[in-house]
Amino acid sequence: MKNKGVRIHGKMDLRLEEFDLPEIGDDGVRVQIISDSLCMSTYKAAVEGGDHKRVPDNVAENPTVVGHEFCGKIVEVGKNWAHKFKVGDGFSIQPAHFYKGSLMAPGYSYNYCGGDALYGNIPQETLLSDCLLPYNSDVYFYGSLAEPMSCIIGTFHAQYHTKAGSYVHDMGIVEGGKMALLASVGPMGLGAIDYALHCDRRPSLLVVTDIDDARLERAAGIYTVEHAKELGIELHYVNTAKVENPVEYLRNLTGGTGYNDVICFAPVRPVVEQADAILGYDGCLNFFAGPTNAQFKAEMNFFNVHYAATHIVGTSGGNTDDMREAIEMMNSGKINPAAMVTHIGGLDAVVDTTLNLPNIKGGKKLIYNQISMPLTAIDDFAELGKENEMFAELAKLVEKHNGLWNGDAEKYLLAHATPIN
Repeated sequence: MKNKGVRIHGKMDLRLEEFDLPEIGDDGVRVQIISDSLCMSTYKAAVEGGDHKRVPDNVAENPTVVGHEFCGKIVEVGKNWAHKFKVGDGFSIQPAHFYKGSLMAPGYSYNYCGGDALYGNIPQETLLSDCLLPYNSDVYFYGSLAEPMSCIIGTFHAQYHTKAGSYVHDMGIVEGGKMALLASVGPMGLGAIDYALHCDRRPSLLVVTDIDDARLERAAGIYTVEHAKELGIELHYVNTAKVENPVEYLRNLTGGTGYNDVICFAPVRPVVEQADAILGYDGCLNFFAGPTNAQFKAEMNFFNVHYAATHIVGTSGGNTDDMREAIEMMNSGKINPAAMVTHIGGLDAVVDTTLNLPNIKGGKKLIYNQISMPLTAIDDFAELGKENEMFAELAKLVEKHNGLWNGDAEKYLLAHATPIN
């Protein structure tokens, strides 16, 4: 069948093009892709081209489909998978399956499977690794956000602590402990705030920092101090650019003891060093942010490593269990990662958006593959609605949900937007 999608041909060379999708045979599964959330990891793949560890070396002659945060429905199932999947089932996908140690992944490595296409043939490695996940909801964008949320969930699970005299690692954040999320009002930081407030292992103190008042105010309007208090959590939003001594100020919020868990969301040396400086005894620093500079370095207090048992961990992505947890929490209403999304677009917006991703302000850029639509900020819906009935209705639906993208808006958009040619 004919398919349309965005493929990478080399460094900064993404193309929206038509190509043939082969038959799936007895061992295949074909899906229709409804939504894909664009990720900085795809931008990094575009920058590096064939030098990227997941992109084929011969990508110029062997283009692969990009996008790895996708969701949709199954449209064809080979007989050897009919016991597990059926036509019409919803799906989300865990792209990082590491099958037999391979780094190949949907959205980077495969000719016929990636999130920025109308349809895809699921790789055997994904099926054999149980990474094509059931998604039982008619709100597709949550399924696209399951992958980034799994990265956040994995970060919380990767935190570890020890007891005096024991070498056993107690995994996860300290329940009832003191936690700081630094540079944490970007899209992933917002997801971390949501998870910290609503997971089953919560801190008693949660401090969120940034240097942008507008972004801090938006976060505080979505995840309020009052709501946190109802959950038994003392929540603070801090603009560290307006504090004379940020380390002293942040430590004072803990009563001077420092933090059990600190997660750093920016690959910026002063922020990393600030994170280290506010750790308490047996404090764990998670460097979440993925730097593009392979020589990125920051100082760490090794006196405290020795005498105060501080330690550091890094996570890059979540595993399949983390993704299942994300899907369960979203579908049950425990978390609402819609706060991550600030822009909506169609498949024809993917190339320009991805190649310019670092320069486009806001949070997640959500793509609906079956429609044609320029990338549009949710905040612009009302203004555009003065001359466009569809945007006027979308503005109303967003306003009903505290300014956030939502299932009602998604259904309306899919019903009224121009289909992709």
